[in-house]
Amino acid sequence: MIDIIEWLQEFGYGGMFVAAFLAGSFFPFSSEAVMTALSLAGLNVWLLMLYSTLGNTLGGLFNYGVGRLGSDEWVYRLFKLKEERLEKTKRWVHAYGAYMGLLSWLPVFGSVITVALGILHIHFGKTLLMTFLGKFLRYLVLTIILTLLN
Repeated sequence: MIDIIEWLQEFGYGGMFVAAFLAGSFFPFSSEAVMTALSLAGLNVWLLMLYSTLGNTLGGLFNYGVGRLGSDEWVYRLFKLKEERLEKTKRWVHAYGAYMGLLSWLPVFGSVITVALGILHIHFGKTLLMTFLGKFLRYLVLTIILTLLN
């Protein structure tokens, strides 16, 4: 993971975008570590927040697309999910709709949420807005912490 973070650092804001996309999708990755390293390297923390939010949102929408296009069985195999975990998440998503996108920033569970939003064909525009908002707030908090630490 350290080698990947160092490699992404070489690409600056573009590396931040890629790291955030990976972290927002079902690939296990820590965009916070990349953001912290890039901030310490002197990049503008507010621009990092922008690239992080956009990349992470698009990663979540990638998951949404996978859920929308795939079947439950395909999703179980692809994500190595237990059936009961996805079914429980689908019940929550069905109950709260696109508002569940606000929780898409959560590690691991956020990916399951965005996949479930796609499987259930929850309104794309509302999902995009709620997912963006949840991820924006996540990176806003990290940006404030990094700003206070510098």
